Amino acid sequence: MTKLQRLLLWLGVMIFPTRVIGDTTAGFTGLQNDVVFSDYSPLSSSAELVHRLLSPLNAAEVGKRLAHSAVALRDQPIDLARERFAVYVPSHPSARGYGLLVFVPPWENAMLPRGWAAILDRRNVIFVSAANSGNEANILDRREPLALLGAHNVMQRFHVDPERIYIGGFSGGSRVALRLALGFPDVFRGVFLNAGSDPIGDAQTPLPPPELFSRFQEMTRIVYVSGQNDAANADKDASSEQSLLEWCVFDWYAQRSPWTGHEVAGPAVLGRALDMLDKHVEPNLARLNNCRLRINQELDRKIDQANDLLAAGNVDGARKLLNKIDARYGGLAAPRSVDLAERIVGFN
Repeated sequence: MTKLQRLLLWLGVMIFPTRVIGDTTAGFTGLQNDVVFSDYSPLSSSAELVHRLLSPLNAAEVGKRLAHSAVALRDQPIDLARERFAVYVPSHPSARGYGLLVFVPPWENAMLPRGWAAILDRRNVIFVSAANSGNEANILDRREPLALLGAHNVMQRFHVDPERIYIGGFSGGSRVALRLALGFPDVFRGVFLNAGSDPIGDAQTPLPPPELFSRFQEMTRIVYVSGQNDAANADKDASSEQSLLEWCVFDWYAQRSPWTGHEVAGPAVLGRALDMLDKHVEPNLARLNNCRLRINQELDRKIDQANDLLAAGNVDGARKLLNKIDARYGGLAAPRSVDLAERIVGFN
């Protein structure tokens, strides 16, 4: 057994003999490795990734750089013919169809964590995970589009319940899963954050455009699971949970697994997490609307302050405040933030 294999077994990951199969995956059950998909989704396009996952000013900067470059933005950042996925399909779907868990790993191999198969069988949940999408891979160019393409291709081939499509991950993969849940609430109805999370509404995890963020607030279920002895990630979860409350996201659940450190969820913990993902709570609209009003009023004041600074000739102050607005409010500030950025450039 190699050093890598020993490490993966210590993390609780099962390594299965791989078998290359073609693109015709519909109809199989159990675990298949080295699955090759062929269907692309408009949601995994480079333009859509930039629109949903970058802040407006960063997205505008990408556009400007491309406009002055001989290199064009690729329509799809992924060449599926070169990619491999691990897919686990339970034997019998429910009448409403399978659930789906798209898993973003921190490791490079596409594999099913040890003991998860039985839990997926009991809850009729398909598992899909991409190879070469670990922590060393580029987030925007690989990890995020690979997860989206895994979801899309499974949905094309199997009867999947759209109300039970979840994104999840472990450690660094969990942080990527949160970004995807935030940017693609029209795909994922919940997110399983296993020992890795970030606050939302900052440069690392910017807020998407208003229509997408409203959907996230109203329809996405967030489940946090970290080990009781994983103090660093338990603290990060607490910060992330606090940020959800600040941004009017109330449908979340947090669990600390006893006697565990920084390790992938065991079967019982996974089962509990899937059960909790299924328990979506309808929003209290009065509470939600009051919270949204607070955010809109705060944003209006910040935009007014930046405009006042620019009108007074304080270009540097306006620019600094605008960068803070872009990092904190992300897509909620557009198009006003983008318009203001253009005026600052013109003022120079």
